[in-house]
Amino acid sequence: MRNFAKATLGLVTVGVLAVSMAACSSTSSDSTSSAPTSSASSTPTPVASIPSLSGVDTAVLLDADFAAALTSLGLTPGTVGTATLTDGSLHFPITGGNVDYYDPAQKYRPYVQGTIKHEGSGFSLTAGSTVVDLTNFTIDPGTSKLYGDVAVNGTTAVTQALLFDLHGGTLKPLQTGPNDTAILEGTTVHISADAAKLLDDTFKTDAVKAGLLVGIAKITVNTK
Repeated sequence: MRNFAKATLGLVTVGVLAVSMAACSSTSSDSTSSAPTSSASSTPTPVASIPSLSGVDTAVLLDADFAAALTSLGLTPGTVGTATLTDGSLHFPITGGNVDYYDPAQKYRPYVQGTIKHEGSGFSLTAGSTVVDLTNFTIDPGTSKLYGDVAVNGTTAVTQALLFDLHGGTLKPLQTGPNDTAILEGTTVHISADAAKLLDDTFKTDAVKAGLLVGIAKITVNTK
């Protein structure tokens, strides 16, 4: 009975994460409204809830055109903190967060809410003596946005700025990974208008455009 209960919980966890990542990638205003449409007093009970996410990581396979654009701008990418670069993919360990999933048939929106945190990791862009660090990423599945801290030459410029927009048109079906993990792959990551302006201002260029494709995300999470 205990093993059955654990297996059932694992399946629920995978299902909620699948829906949350799909919603995170959705462009539908019906599912990704930035603020709940119901008052706090009328907030329904979630169909499922994951109060504490742990591991494994979010990986972004860098697009060849993005890499070429960095080269043309004289920008050199690098890793920060616990992030790693392996076979063309940047890996950012998942350090925490939570997800609540509400019944889509009800009017409460967004029906997927929560955060997926990646504290202590990120990547850098360097040109000459100027180094920009983008770190401590937070994914908001309810708005299809990724936020992070920005530092220029070691000095914090802004905290939790909107850095990337997430699009799920090429999202693949949920996969089961090794060691009780679930994998969602295919969400594309694009530079936001705010991040494009910040980078252009910092590096004295106008070549970084909003919507520039950075790469394709692969999110691996523990299901137990």
